[in-house]
Amino acid sequence: MTKTLFEELEQRGFINQCSNMDAVKDLLNNDKIVVYLGSDPTADSLHVGHLVPVMMMRWLQKYGHKPIALVGGATGRIGDPSGRDSGRPIMTEEVLAKNIAGLKKSFSKFFKFGDAKNDAIMVDNYDWMKGYSHLDFLAQYGMDFTVPRMLSMESVKKRLENGMTFLEFNYMTFQAVDFLTLYKEHNCVLQLCGADQWGNSIMGVELVRKKCGKEVYVLSTALITDSNGNKIGKSAGNAVWVNEDKTSPYEYYQYFRNTPDDLVEKFLKIFTEIPLEEIAELSKKQGAELNEVKKRLAFAATEIAHGTAAAKEAQDAAAALFGGGVNSANVPSIDFKMSTSMGIIDFLVAIKLFDSKSEARRMVEQGGIQIDGEKISDKEYIVAPKESIMVQRGKKVFLKVNIK
Repeated sequence: MTKTLFEELEQRGFINQCSNMDAVKDLLNNDKIVVYLGSDPTADSLHVGHLVPVMMMRWLQKYGHKPIALVGGATGRIGDPSGRDSGRPIMTEEVLAKNIAGLKKSFSKFFKFGDAKNDAIMVDNYDWMKGYSHLDFLAQYGMDFTVPRMLSMESVKKRLENGMTFLEFNYMTFQAVDFLTLYKEHNCVLQLCGADQWGNSIMGVELVRKKCGKEVYVLSTALITDSNGNKIGKSAGNAVWVNEDKTSPYEYYQYFRNTPDDLVEKFLKIFTEIPLEEIAELSKKQGAELNEVKKRLAFAATEIAHGTAAAKEAQDAAAALFGGGVNSANVPSIDFKMSTSMGIIDFLVAIKLFDSKSEARRMVEQGGIQIDGEKISDKEYIVAPKESIMVQRGKKVFLKVNIK
């Protein structure tokens, strides 16, 4: 490695906030430590919004540090109040099990798991939390958390106005016990988290100091937002999932291929492992050359999440579609029941390409819709049923409609 790890992370834009910057910098550059990153099983896959700390952890492993991927089987039963204005729905045991398995699959795409010294391990906080009765937990930790300190957390302040439950109020205490447990069992001294998890994570630092008299640390990353400034996440309806059964490698590729111009350099630094010196040159490109840079970004990001073969298939499918409307199995598809012909406007809304008829009509009149490679500008156009229909919206959105 030509750079120190801290230089790599800092220059790539990962570092947002740290509980002790000098100490963490020294540990990352001059030692080999155990680091953990947690995710609650609120869905059966990670999404792009989760990937900033995940990619940072990937860099830590490349430099010799040992990752712990924590799946919150216990905290997922409570619900994290951070960044929310309402409580999370309680999940069934079956849903939790399915989601935990999906998260393990997601983490395995980014970290190397195994028995070597710095290979990642997976843990579930339900394994230690299930052993506590309510009385046990209060007796062991009740004196370590003060109500004023807990009320000072931004995640709590925001939820209090909307009726925060006692269940949610306990969330930060559970997460703090996670850090304490991992410190005791694995000598884990650093937690990575997104910026919205800062308060919960700091509680763990304080608990380890109280219980063990030792210093552990938290390092947070900035949150990634979409072109409208919204946090990328499933609750906002704009999630791009890591697992291919939820977002295909082609769709994943297209997400990065469609990166807004002003975010290309940032995404290259965070979501790829392209050397910084090369990124500096790529970021100078403009116009048509910038489109080629976006393809490079999309391939590199997809290769990490789905492998080289899937990235190549996605790249080839995009090239074929943009080159001439060629049908491809890699294009997103839906099954749609259609026994008789339909007007183009009704058809576009029915396949959920648009939310309203007015939006669909406007796009048709502007010449932004193609059916099987033919541009449709007549809002009275009739779509006839056949085995499959390739629909194109604008220059970059394709949907294969399988007629049933």
